[in-house]
Amino acid sequence: MAQPPTDATNYFVPARSKAPIFASASMFVLVMGVAIWFNEVAWGKWAFFTGIAMMIATLFYWFGEVIRESQGGHYNRQVDGSFRMGMIWFIFSEVMFFGAFFSALFYTRQFTLPWLGGEGDGVMTNALLWDGYSAAWPSAGPGQVGGQFQTIPAWGLPLVNTLILLTSGVTLTIAHHALKAGKRGALLLWLGLTVVLGMVFLFFQAEEYVHAYRELNLTLGSGIYGSTFFMLTGFHGVHVALGTIMLAVMWGRAFKGHFTRDRHFGFEAAAWYWHFVDVVWLGLFLFVYVL
Repeated sequence: MAQPPTDATNYFVPARSKAPIFASASMFVLVMGVAIWFNEVAWGKWAFFTGIAMMIATLFYWFGEVIRESQGGHYNRQVDGSFRMGMIWFIFSEVMFFGAFFSALFYTRQFTLPWLGGEGDGVMTNALLWDGYSAAWPSAGPGQVGGQFQTIPAWGLPLVNTLILLTSGVTLTIAHHALKAGKRGALLLWLGLTVVLGMVFLFFQAEEYVHAYRELNLTLGSGIYGSTFFMLTGFHGVHVALGTIMLAVMWGRAFKGHFTRDRHFGFEAAAWYWHFVDVVWLGLFLFVYVL
């Protein structure tokens, strides 16, 4: 493995790349596709999956450039520090992302439903518009938007998925310690197990969604409960999928011997992201499934 520049005053500046333009175009196609798909236009689904494919190709190309630069010895400690700060701010932005959704859930349960149910200033609204509406959670809202539905018990698949993610955090930590100890075999074993656990989590979540739609009539259109449920768990599932891909790439890099005991921030960044995903799921399990 090539060594980084020894001159700490030199900061590597990469050549101009077309990857950001491709990433922007991919995001545009993806978001446009999902918006049109939700409005029941047939070609929206194909636009969405086209955007997904474009984004995956762009990310593999873009991160491939970064890996080649790293292996080429272009990064010194200043660049490493920039990567660390960038990852910290990225995870902070993800905290704010999920914070907005948790806030929507909190506002709905603590303020909106009681008001519609006739508490406080909502007495007249309840009497004139939604007479007899009971502000109990879970609720599809006044008028039972989407019809009657059943919720998913917390102590079934959600509990199993919680144990899976907690276990994956442990296996990833063991893999990190193996990397710092120079034990390549143990690193590959425990990191590979973490990737498998991530895939199992996604499989069970897909099973849960199929069960909700087919047997419980719990859909994205099931009023405020359905929209918040699928918004929170769905975006978390996307993050688990991304984290699993990141860890799979780290496994491939570890297999090729890209990391050393002292220089392995690519692995650390993926691990930070995965632990963040674990913490978010604990909040989801508590506030969405249990309470």
